[in-house]
Amino acid sequence: MLTETSRPTEVMRSGHLACPGCGLAMGMRMVLRALGHHAVVVVVPSCAAIVSGPFPNAALDVPLFHSAFEVAAPTAAGISNALKVQGKDDIPVLAFAGDGGTFDIGLQSLSGAADRNEDLIYVCMDNEGYMNTGIQVSSATPRFAWTGTSPTGNTRRKKQIMEIMAAHRIPYAATACVGFPEDLMNKVKRAKEIRGTRFIHLLSPCPTGWKIEEHMSPKVTVAAVETNIFPLFEIYDGTRYEINHESRSLPVERYLSLQGRFRHLTEEQRLETQSEVDQNWKVLNAKASGYAC
Repeated sequence: MLTETSRPTEVMRSGHLACPGCGLAMGMRMVLRALGHHAVVVVVPSCAAIVSGPFPNAALDVPLFHSAFEVAAPTAAGISNALKVQGKDDIPVLAFAGDGGTFDIGLQSLSGAADRNEDLIYVCMDNEGYMNTGIQVSSATPRFAWTGTSPTGNTRRKKQIMEIMAAHRIPYAATACVGFPEDLMNKVKRAKEIRGTRFIHLLSPCPTGWKIEEHMSPKVTVAAVETNIFPLFEIYDGTRYEINHESRSLPVERYLSLQGRFRHLTEEQRLETQSEVDQNWKVLNAKASGYAC
């Protein structure tokens, strides 16, 4: 019989159903490894549900609950409260949802759970589109990016989900990516030690939707961080910002040029992207310094 100390480190078993090179599967593996076996996981219809697989052939070595698309957060909250009623207050409950189930369809229920400060960890696996239904645009899709429903480039800016979560004054929120695995796993471990609603925004490349080669997912996320397109930072109690990695502030072209979904960009669009990233980085640094901008 396996004990907690004798169990294998990996919580995700081999043989899952992710596409080759899937950044989301890499991210799930790292999150679960940091979370450990003494936990309950919720997934919703998304690539996360495909990766985890159906009963009795689930790829996760933890109790797993498949929820409806729009209710990842309240489902996790319900399980968390049920465990507490049983006196089991040492079992973390984690919800995996994609950007569609977080930025769009699940935003209302996530907001409600955060408003009540429900005791759960919520991980948004952000691959910046509805990838497993045909690569449709979502409100997490970057401006100018190609998708199946924005073939000439997305016309809207990406929703600022971290600012939305900060406005709820939850205890902890953080950004992370598969290109910085130690940072990601440390943030999951930190979230485990906090009570209340904890939110992790995890950039999760999709080789198919981003038009990159299968081995490129970690490299692309490193480029996202080093160009300030996706900074790594934490927010405590909605007000205290801490930047976790001082980037090299490389030109955004170093990130855009790696992906076929940005191949059509004009020079003007590239300059607009650079200007927006520079402004966002300036604002983030001001907040981390304790100043509004």
